Amino acid sequence: MHFGTGAALAAAAGTLAAAVVTVLLVSSARARVGAARQAHLMLAIGSALAALTTAIALVGVLTFAESWSHHQPARTNFAIGIGIGTAVSSGVLCAGLLRLPWAAGTRRIAGRHLLDALVIAFALWFVGWVLISPPWEIFGASTPRPCIGIYIAAGAAALAVGIVAIVTMRGAGSRLRLLFMGCGAVAVAACGVGLTAGLCQAGPGLATLSGVVMPIALMVVAFAGRGRDTEAIAELDVIRRGTTYAFVPMLGMAISGMVHVGAGGQFTAMAIALGSLEGFALVVRQFVALGDVRNYAIRLQDREAHFKELAHTDPLTGLANRRGLLRALAEEIEPGKPCVLLGLDLDGFKNVNDMRGHDVGDDVLVEVGQRLRMNLRPGDVAARLGGDEFAVLMWARPHEAQGAAERLLGVLNKPYEQKSGRVFLSVSIGVAGAETATDDTTLLQHADLALRYAKQRGKNRVERYHASYDQLLRRRTTLEHEMRGAIDRGELHLAFQPVVIMPSVRPVGAEALLRWHHPELGTVRPDEFIPIAEECGMIAKLGAWVLHQACHQLSRWLADGHDVWVSVNVSPRELHAPEYVDQVADALRAHRVPPQRLVLEVTEQAVAIDLDELIKRLRALRAIGVRIALDDFGTGYSSLGQLRRLPIDILKIDHSLVAESEPGVDHGFAPLVTLAGGLEPMGKTKAPRPQGGPLVDIVVRLGHRLGLEVIAEGVTNPREQAAVLDAGCRFGQGQLFGWGVPAEHLEAMLDAATRPDKTKTPPPTVASVKIADRPACGESAPPAQRAAATPPAQDVGSVDSSREIRQS
Repeated sequence: MHFGTGAALAAAAGTLAAAVVTVLLVSSARARVGAARQAHLMLAIGSALAALTTAIALVGVLTFAESWSHHQPARTNFAIGIGIGTAVSSGVLCAGLLRLPWAAGTRRIAGRHLLDALVIAFALWFVGWVLISPPWEIFGASTPRPCIGIYIAAGAAALAVGIVAIVTMRGAGSRLRLLFMGCGAVAVAACGVGLTAGLCQAGPGLATLSGVVMPIALMVVAFAGRGRDTEAIAELDVIRRGTTYAFVPMLGMAISGMVHVGAGGQFTAMAIALGSLEGFALVVRQFVALGDVRNYAIRLQDREAHFKELAHTDPLTGLANRRGLLRALAEEIEPGKPCVLLGLDLDGFKNVNDMRGHDVGDDVLVEVGQRLRMNLRPGDVAARLGGDEFAVLMWARPHEAQGAAERLLGVLNKPYEQKSGRVFLSVSIGVAGAETATDDTTLLQHADLALRYAKQRGKNRVERYHASYDQLLRRRTTLEHEMRGAIDRGELHLAFQPVVIMPSVRPVGAEALLRWHHPELGTVRPDEFIPIAEECGMIAKLGAWVLHQACHQLSRWLADGHDVWVSVNVSPRELHAPEYVDQVADALRAHRVPPQRLVLEVTEQAVAIDLDELIKRLRALRAIGVRIALDDFGTGYSSLGQLRRLPIDILKIDHSLVAESEPGVDHGFAPLVTLAGGLEPMGKTKAPRPQGGPLVDIVVRLGHRLGLEVIAEGVTNPREQAAVLDAGCRFGQGQLFGWGVPAEHLEAMLDAATRPDKTKTPPPTVASVKIADRPACGESAPPAQRAAATPPAQDVGSVDSSREIRQS
C-alpha cells in the first residue's frame, strides 16, 4: 500500500510536470522559425511521450503493487511496452537535438552524427554486457535477468549518450547549453531503464523513483531549450574532424573483451552480435567519411580551377588580366610563330573618373573590353593590365598587327554612350613584335615603351617599338633621378636674356632662364628636363629656387643703381597652387625687391587650364604689386574674350609671329583678327607681304587697344626689328639683342648702356658688348654679321624701366 501511494503521487506530479514542460517547449517553438522551430516541437513531443509513458508505468505499478510477485509474466510484458515507449520518447528528444541548427545544421550532418553515436552506443552496450555477464555480475544477485524491455530501454539510453557526446563535441553554438539539454535527454532514457527494470525485476521502489526523477529530467530539457539561440550554424568539417569518437569506444571494447576472456568469461551470441554491429557501424561511418573526403577533394579541385580562372581574369571587364596574358604568352608562343603585343592606354580617362564618377568610368572600361573582344580574331587574347591600360596579344605578322592597331584606334575612339551623356576618349597604342624580345617580360617592356612613346608624341596614335626607346627611357630615368639633387649639388644656374627698348636697343629688363649642367651628362636642355620636372613633381621646388635666385640677382642690380626688371617663367602647376602668392611675397620681402620690378610670365597653355582659378590667382599676385606677362601669345588657345578677362600687364608676341614669312603662308590668325573688331579688313584677298609685319601690327594694335604693353620675342635680324618698330612695338627680345648669358655678362651690358657719354657718340648697342665666347645651354651662336647689321642706337637718355613697362 505504501508503494501504491508513492506511485500515485509520482504519477500526479509527473502529469503536472509534463503539462508544464510541454507548454514551455511549445511556446519556445512558436517563438522560433525554420529548423529551430521544428527542433523545439520535436523536443515538446518527446517530452510529452516520456511523461505519458511514465504515467502509464506508474499506473501499472499501482495495479501490480498488491500482489507484485504473482504477476511476473504480466509485468514482463508490460515492461516491454514501457521500454518501447521510453525508447521512442528518448529517440524523439535526441532527434530534436540533432535538428537544432547549431547542433547539426543539416540532415546530412545529422546523419553523420547518428552514425558516430551508434559507434559509441554499441561500445557502451558491449562494455555493459561484459559487466553484467558471468563472471563479473557487478550487481550480484540484483543482476538483471534477460528482459526485452530492459534491453530496449538500455539500447535507447546508450544511443542517447552517444548522440549527446557527439553534438556536444561538434556543436557550433553554446556547448554548455547543448550539454544541459543532452543530459536531460539521457536522464529521460535512464529513467526509462529504471522503469522497465523495476517492472521486470527490481520492484516498485525503483520504478517509483524513476517516475519521480523523470519530470525533473524533462524540466532540465525545457529550461535549457528556452535559452537564446546562437546565430552559428554547424557545418561539416572534413579536415578538423577527430577520430576520438571511434578510437575510444573501440579501445574500451578491446580492453573489456580481453579482461573478460582473461577472467574466464565466454563470448555469447549477444557479445558477438554487439561486436559485429560495432564493426559494421565503423565500416559504414568510414565509408561515409571516405565519400565526404572525396566530395571535399572534388570541391577543392573545382574551387581551385575557379580561383585559378579568377586569378587570370579581370573581374570588371571579363578580359584576361596580367597573369592571364603572361600565361597565354608562356603556353602558346612557339618558336617561329609570329606574335605581336599591343599596349593600349586610354587618353584622358582620369578626367572621366574625376568629372563623371567612377561608376561611369567602370562602364566605359566594360565597353572598351566589349569592343576589343568584338574586333579581334579567334585566338587573339585581350587583357586589362590595370586601370585604363589594356593589351592585345595577336598571332600575326608586324604589318598585319599595324593594320589591326589602326582599326582598334578607330574603334576605341568612337563615343561611349552612357546614361549621363556621351564620353569622348582617344587611345594611344604601342606595338612590339616577338622578334625584338628575348622573353615574355621583355616583350611586355617593349610594348610599354612603344606606348609611352606614343603618349609623348601627342597621344591618339600608334607607335612601333624601336631599340632607341630604351636609350630614351634610360636617359629620362637618369635625368629624373639626378634632378632631385641638382640644386644641392650646385648644378643649376640662371641665364638672363635681355629685353631692350627700341630703337636704342638699351637693355631695360631680362628674362631669367633656368640652365642645368651635369658633370657627367653635360648640358641638359630645358625643353628636356622641364617636362620631366612637371611630371615627377619637382617643378614647384625648381620654380621656388629660380624665383629666389632671380630676386637675389635683381636686388644686387638695383643696389648697384641699374634701372632694370626681371621676369620669371611660371608653370601652370605652380600658379594653381594656393600657396604660390605667399611664396612670391616672401621672396620679394626676403630680397628687398620692389614688387613692380618682378614680372611673372604665364604661357597660353596655362590659360587653358581652369581659367577662373587662374584669374583669381593672377589678381592676388597683382595685388601685391607684381606684373603679369602672357608669354608665347599666338601659339596657344587665348581668345579676345579671355584677354579682356585676364589681369595681365604685358603681351609677349611669340617668335613665330615675328619671324619672316613666305608668300602664301597662312599663320592661322584670321579668327583673332575678326574678334579684334576690324583691325585688319577682311573679305578681300591681299597679296601677302614678304615679312611678318602684318601679323605683328595686328597683335601690337590689339595689345595697345586692351591697354597692354607688348614685347616682341624672337627678333633675329634687322628686318624683323624694323617690322616690329613699324608696328609700334617698343620692346624686343631675341638673339639680335643677346642670348641668355650669365648675370655678370648682362651686368656688363647694363654698365655699357648707362656709361656717361664722353665722346659724343651714340650709346653702344647690346651687340657691341662683349659677352661669353659661347652661348649658354646649347644655343647656337648668333650670326657674326649681326653687329654690323644692327643700326646705331639712338641716344634717348635715361629710361625708367618700371615706367616703360607700365601697369594697366
